[in-house]
Amino acid sequence: MNRIIASLLSTFTLCILLFSNGSIGMLPIQESQLVYSDDPDSYEYHTYDSMTQHLHNISENYSNIFHLESIGTTYEGRSIWRMKVSDNPGQKENEPAVLLMGAHHGNEKPSYESLIFFLNYIAEAYYAEYHDSDGDGLVDEDDFDGVDNDNDGLVDEDPSEDRIRSIVDSTEIYVIPMVNPDGVEYNWRKNRAPNYGSFGTADEITSYGVDLNRNYDYLWFLPYLLPLNYMLPFIISDQSWNYRGEYSFSELETQAIRDFVLDHNNIEISLSYHTYSEIIFYPWMHTSLETPDEETFISIGSNISQIDGYDLRIHGWGDRDYLIPRFGGTIGTSENWLYGTQGIYSFTMELCKTRAPTDPEVVYEYCWEHVGVNLYVAQRAYDV
Repeated sequence: MNRIIASLLSTFTLCILLFSNGSIGMLPIQESQLVYSDDPDSYEYHTYDSMTQHLHNISENYSNIFHLESIGTTYEGRSIWRMKVSDNPGQKENEPAVLLMGAHHGNEKPSYESLIFFLNYIAEAYYAEYHDSDGDGLVDEDDFDGVDNDNDGLVDEDPSEDRIRSIVDSTEIYVIPMVNPDGVEYNWRKNRAPNYGSFGTADEITSYGVDLNRNYDYLWFLPYLLPLNYMLPFIISDQSWNYRGEYSFSELETQAIRDFVLDHNNIEISLSYHTYSEIIFYPWMHTSLETPDEETFISIGSNISQIDGYDLRIHGWGDRDYLIPRFGGTIGTSENWLYGTQGIYSFTMELCKTRAPTDPEVVYEYCWEHVGVNLYVAQRAYDV
């Protein structure tokens, strides 16, 4: 095990001990932040039920910075949980906000696990006073920036608790770990609503599920005008994994996200976590044409890239090759709708090198990297 992983696991062990012995907030943990099976070399992801119990636990025990509520219900009756992190979590504040989402696709489990980990970390760090996380006698000397600030060969191993408190106290952080809990429980990409043919005209159920990240309403009509460019046969067939639904916002899950966003006009930046490939995307998702805010997108994305080491994909900007065809790509993504209709700087984070790694060290590493990413975008929300 290399030194970076050893240091991170050591920090995480301390986090578990602080929670379990009641020295910070008396939190009755139902499961540790990283859940292990009997096989020490295998990682076990949260289920919907274990996540729900855990979110209720930290909300109840840290009610001064966490507030949990359901923003909607799925076809199979599961709540879509939204956790607010702020110093006044039960109130609407005049502060910039960020939106963090996971599991639009139910089989992309790291996307929600990283957000559960983030909430755990905030609960611990918010109350910790100047902790020497790496045991080197120095305090807060290596913040979340992707840089080895103290030249000890480790990166981001001793972040500033004061900075974390400042961010929580001055922003609103909204976390929706599982946009698609039915898909998570079924361990597949789409949700679980029944389809009656591609346009809802069949007399009997023909398939199940819609790709929620093809169901948002932005330029919904384009595939009918340019069917080959936007692969209409693959998104219009209800049998397809990329089936976009009968119409935009046809699904309860995307309706819940839409209504939540429309009710919170202070959201400045959004990160939607997916897997896999360790890359960062931003609008447009349907074309390589530049956005009106290209420089801001590149500035935010480049700083994210510095923290997590992921590749920021810039769509045909300057002398770069086109990532997406000039007119082609993906219609119906949350990123396009959030930016195209609400002006929110929205990013896709494709975590990991595989869809759902089972090595505990790998899972921990990507969770830890993105604590810093989430804190950065919350802080950056003041300057967009």
